[in-house]
Amino acid sequence: MIAFGGFRQLKRILCIGAHSDDIEIGAGSTVLRIVRENPAVEVTWCVLSGNEVRHEEARRGADRILGPDVSRRVLLQNFADSRFPAYREQIKEFFEQNLKSVDPGLILTHARGDAHQDHRMVNELTWNTFRSHQIWEYEIPKWDGDLMQPNLFVPLDPEDVAAKIAVLRDVFSSQRNKHWFDEETFRGLMRIRGLESNTRYAEAFFARKFVVA
Repeated sequence: MIAFGGFRQLKRILCIGAHSDDIEIGAGSTVLRIVRENPAVEVTWCVLSGNEVRHEEARRGADRILGPDVSRRVLLQNFADSRFPAYREQIKEFFEQNLKSVDPGLILTHARGDAHQDHRMVNELTWNTFRSHQIWEYEIPKWDGDLMQPNLFVPLDPEDVAAKIAVLRDVFSSQRNKHWFDEETFRGLMRIRGLESNTRYAEAFFARKFVVA
């Protein structure tokens, strides 16, 4: 496991989402903090499903979170939503051919205990592909009620909280019909995680292995 010495020491990060809004929901404010503290970091932003509309949202979301100056590579795939287990071998091959060579200092990916089958598959293949890297698993609130007890918290400035919510509101118009996709959901979870970490707002992650430099 690569030792983690803080955001300013990161050279490369890899953000992986099954769907076009997952990275923003799970880790949007954390990435905003990373690129503000370390504008020289190189970002690989990978979304594994989506049609033309969702891919355009993914591009816009990445651009809004990363800003104009951060070096990035945006990878968009079209594996069938909610069918990832059926495409395990193809997704694994994509990881091996397109993501493994990134050699990131930090990977942000889905949580192992997530109730969504696509999310669980992404988590499994992340750990299967990257054997000596720092992996933080983000959480996605949903109807299934699968939120757990995270063990890593990233305190957030209110400005980064507001910026994340603005991206979700402004970019992902295809999701506005979902009853849970609103500011109260996103701000409320960050406030709860802030309470749990003795700060105002935070995003929370699961870090199964963590080495401090």
